[in-house]
Amino acid sequence: MAGTPQGSSDCSRRRFLQQGGSALAGLALASQYVVADESSRKKVRIGIVGGRFGLSFHWFRLHPDCIVEAVSDLRPERRERLMKTYQCQKAYDSLEELVRDPKIDAVGIYTDGPLHVDHVELAMKHGKHVLSAVPACWGSVEQAERLLAAVRQSGLKYMLNETSYYQQATISARKFQQEGKFGDIFYCESQYDHPGLEALYFEDGKRTWRHGMAPMHYPTHCTAHLVSVTGERLVEVKCHGWGDDDPICKDNVYKNPFWNEMAMFSTDRDNAFRVRVAWRGAMRGGETARWYGNRMSFHMHDPNGLGPIIVRSGKQTEKDDAGFVRDLPGFEQYQQPNWWATDMLPEPLRQNSGHEGSHTFLVHEFVSTLAEDRQPAIDVYEALAYTVPGIVAHESALRGGETLKIPQYTRPAVNNK
Repeated sequence: MAGTPQGSSDCSRRRFLQQGGSALAGLALASQYVVADESSRKKVRIGIVGGRFGLSFHWFRLHPDCIVEAVSDLRPERRERLMKTYQCQKAYDSLEELVRDPKIDAVGIYTDGPLHVDHVELAMKHGKHVLSAVPACWGSVEQAERLLAAVRQSGLKYMLNETSYYQQATISARKFQQEGKFGDIFYCESQYDHPGLEALYFEDGKRTWRHGMAPMHYPTHCTAHLVSVTGERLVEVKCHGWGDDDPICKDNVYKNPFWNEMAMFSTDRDNAFRVRVAWRGAMRGGETARWYGNRMSFHMHDPNGLGPIIVRSGKQTEKDDAGFVRDLPGFEQYQQPNWWATDMLPEPLRQNSGHEGSHTFLVHEFVSTLAEDRQPAIDVYEALAYTVPGIVAHESALRGGETLKIPQYTRPAVNNK
């Protein structure tokens, strides 16, 4: 039996039109927003589940092709905040009730990480497309295979809500790659440093799902930096972890002894990719990456104050401090465009949103995927290519840095006949 909503009226949806930043000539990438006759387009009706991180995606109510139909959280106070944020009068007590609403086309899942696969399966069982917060699956290859099976069997759209894909610098890196400016990217490094994360390990004196979680079980903010730019797949890993005598490392449901994990991945193009995910240490927080090519390298902003910068190969030389001659690459500051202010987004969404401007892009990509009946940029295969390497990396760290192979999940060949 369907759950009873707190309010029966459709979610209010005010049109918010604001003068965004002017489009930068020649800078828009492939996914420009083309204004269509709105009367001819079916609005995507979405339900939002999860009253913490889910509050960050209120941009759904501003998208011209979307209506927020309902919201849900197990906690009454969080449901109230969701209703207020999304200006929505329909709320359900649980995901189980929300997915039975026949008006809802898709669900944005912003629930606890270990529950993502369960919740995707439930939503798709009820015929709903899914946008899922990261990570795509939790802690095991078996969960990855469950997720893939659910998406394949349902035939519905699945998208991972990975913010690093749409960081402004990552968009620039993809543009450089598409234009051939890097030459060959032979090495990349990325780090997600979040010292002090243990502040989220407890709530009202009780352990949360984050308590003691393995850093490499949350790898997607890093792996997206390479995989989304070059299309490479990570095929092998050697990882080391560091922990101390803190009780959190000694007693957690994940049996994880590490605060920090550092991995060296090999790609299917025989390139190297270094990743660090760290929760504790003398470091400034942030998600940053550097891409190294034989013609050009690109360093996104650094939390210590440097960048973004571009380094270009050239014919100049210099002598090092031992008297040997070496190349002297050109070095220049890069003025990072605000891609969110361009016509890559519909005008109401041209605002500087969370996680370095990525939230509005994620909202637009998911809505457009459904409105245009196409696969999303971060589909289930891309999602597993970001998530599974971290699961295997953690296992490598538990084995003292043993080199391990990473399972691969390949899109089915498309028959155009």
